[in-house]
Amino acid sequence: MPREYQPAFNAPRVITVTLVVLAAIHLVRFFLSDEADLEVLLRFAFIPARYDPSFPYADELLGGEGAKVWTFVTYAFLHGNLTHLVVNGVWLLAFGSALAWRFGTSRFLVFSALTAAAGAATHLALHYGEATPVIGASAAISGHTAAAMRFMFESGGPLDVFRRGGREAFLIPAEPLRTSLRRPQALIFLLVWFGGNALAGFGSTAIGLGDASIAWEAHIGGFIAGLLLFPLFDPVRRGVRPSSQETFDVLPPSRHPPHDDGTGAAGRP
Repeated sequence: MPREYQPAFNAPRVITVTLVVLAAIHLVRFFLSDEADLEVLLRFAFIPARYDPSFPYADELLGGEGAKVWTFVTYAFLHGNLTHLVVNGVWLLAFGSALAWRFGTSRFLVFSALTAAAGAATHLALHYGEATPVIGASAAISGHTAAAMRFMFESGGPLDVFRRGGREAFLIPAEPLRTSLRRPQALIFLLVWFGGNALAGFGSTAIGLGDASIAWEAHIGGFIAGLLLFPLFDPVRRGVRPSSQETFDVLPPSRHPPHDDGTGAAGRP
């Protein structure tokens, strides 16, 4: 019997496209002059000082009033260096893929924008008026991580010892948050994640033009938003089995599990 074909790079299309876009933006910025790249940051990075009427250099922040809105999301498309991009890319593949398999493309994109905005809003609340630009997709990916945690450790879920194969692992209804947090695996994961962010700031980096970085506060803001927003976006309801067309518009046929051996998208380290 001929061996069944398995794709070498098996991630949801929305994740693949997102990675390509992030890499393309970083590549373009690499070839810009320092002055042009600074203009990109002043127009698209999240800068808390933009919202302070008393900021003396407000005229130098590009984008006008519109930038006060779009930078809540556009900052997530900029990265400080290749290491910053690669680290975020790996986490996006691991946890973003798990969420995209479950949510589908449209829900995933809206959810990502909201968690990115929540991370920026958290940073703004704690650093109002500061001129340091904030960049990176880490806040949105933190939201992915929190949402994926809601179903990864469920019985039969992607990271359960007795997980189901293929798409079945992503059809596991999520338990209430209070119940989920009583699972030892979820609790340990939560403590390690928050502890690591509080100590070092996951993914933070300097960009070489000033001290632009994404701070741990933004990660935590995105993570908390992911936990709270998950049930509003989750298409899987207890006692209701959604149709594959409605729920898993990015999921491959069941004979091609999201990753080798049926581990699910979150099974990669």
